[in-house]
Amino acid sequence: MSQPLIVDYYTDILCVWAWIAQRRIEELNKTLSEKIDLRFHYVDVFGDVATKMAVQWGARGGYEGFAEHVKASAAAFDDAPVHPAIWSQDRPATSANAHLVLKAIQLAVGCSASVASALLLRKEFFVNAKNIADLTVLAQIVAEQGLDWNAVQSKLDDGSAMAALMGDYQKAKQQGIHGSPSYVLDGGRQVLYGNVGYRVILANIEQLLKNPTDEASWC
Repeated sequence: MSQPLIVDYYTDILCVWAWIAQRRIEELNKTLSEKIDLRFHYVDVFGDVATKMAVQWGARGGYEGFAEHVKASAAAFDDAPVHPAIWSQDRPATSANAHLVLKAIQLAVGCSASVASALLLRKEFFVNAKNIADLTVLAQIVAEQGLDWNAVQSKLDDGSAMAALMGDYQKAKQQGIHGSPSYVLDGGRQVLYGNVGYRVILANIEQLLKNPTDEASWC
């Protein structure tokens, strides 16, 4: 059996387009099963929310203008519900704390638990408008999953979770990732970025599965 195709998937937990893309990721896993190795990474898009709002949205209504943009973007997607008060109450200051906790879960419990936790955090933010930058909120969500917060905390305390997160951020820069979500295929030779349709993603992956680029060269 051939090795599965590696797909590096970069998102920011606060990105609405990554929330919209969640259904596509689930369908990819269902359709391609063991043919792909989907590896989840985090990229810094909302690391400093206040500055992002001032610089990119200051002339377009600030937080309220961005909130309307998020709701309008998600409105066309029934499987990506958004709370009416998103970005209007309990505004997260950063996505980094959530990313950090997710890397700690990955190290303490495993990749599957971290992926499941990422989906839950997205739901808590986009559907329930919870402030997932708050470490107290994050600890509560982790505990409600039945995960051992003390084990997760140990990876925060010893710096290993931070090292893993910085590894993601640095790798994103090395691979030329400009935003969220981004799909990196064929060892970085191909990057799909943004609101890319499911069939486009699938077609690109299936083409690589049929004709891996490491089997021949046109050079």
